[in-house]
Amino acid sequence: MVNAEEKLRLFQSENNIVTKGPLSVVVQFTRMVREKEFPLDPSDFKTEKEGQVAGLGGGNLKKILRDHGITQQLSSEGGRTSRGSMGLMIKYVDFLNTWNAEEPVNFDEIEAFWAEQVREYFRNQPFILTADASKTVGANLDELFEQARKRQKQNPGTQYLGTVLQHLVAAKLCLILPEGSFEIHGASVADAPTARSGDFVINKTIIHCTTSVGDLLISKCKVNIANGFRPVIITIFERVQTALNQIEDAGLSGRIEVWDIQQFLSSNVHEHSLFDEGKQNATLGMIIENYNHIVHEKETDPSLRIEFEAR
Repeated sequence: MVNAEEKLRLFQSENNIVTKGPLSVVVQFTRMVREKEFPLDPSDFKTEKEGQVAGLGGGNLKKILRDHGITQQLSSEGGRTSRGSMGLMIKYVDFLNTWNAEEPVNFDEIEAFWAEQVREYFRNQPFILTADASKTVGANLDELFEQARKRQKQNPGTQYLGTVLQHLVAAKLCLILPEGSFEIHGASVADAPTARSGDFVINKTIIHCTTSVGDLLISKCKVNIANGFRPVIITIFERVQTALNQIEDAGLSGRIEVWDIQQFLSSNVHEHSLFDEGKQNATLGMIIENYNHIVHEKETDPSLRIEFEAR
């Protein structure tokens, strides 16, 4: 016998329920009919003019998703005005009626399945970098990094922020250095197994990318110095002072460069644009293009890509 998840996945595949409109419909409709008697009648769930599915709305959807720990907004309209909502509702009613004729329907299980598909939808969305001309380049980048922080918080155990940081550094380096000047690795590839002394080795400079500067990294920098290299730490702005304090505590003041990622990228955008504001978006766009190419080549998670929007 086909189990519940297999049934749901088949229905999802047959009806392409992967975008916010269809997901909004099935999430709400599942909650709507869980106390109804079978067989369900599609006509009971139509508005008077039969143009929309009754009971759908952004507020209702938000409440249901919050019950499953999902705080992002899937759809402000809740699928009410989406094309195809009526047809999907009718198919879903038929699906549930058929299922109930075979065995009792477990609505808790069904609702949990659709909630997980919503999480998957959010996990697969690209980050958005908006080049808002009314803000500084650094401020626009801050908004990008905040998206990575939020996604990381919503998916415990992931390192979105660190991965984005590392590959943006690589993307900028690709813009200013000849091809083949340095190696690029996936963000999850540790230094030790690949015999690397840092994330990027360029001539006698070793670049370390991190969102949290700890004793292990300082020790690695100390080894870099002992081997005749110049270590550079690139981190997020709020960690710069922490890094400088740890460097001082280790007796390495003046031996390790510490840069914040916002300034590292912003200065490059200004310099390559020759401080012409009209050319900044083109330069930033090239960095993002390089970044997306690196993600495609080195990572398996497509949600790491960045969509660039200019205003």
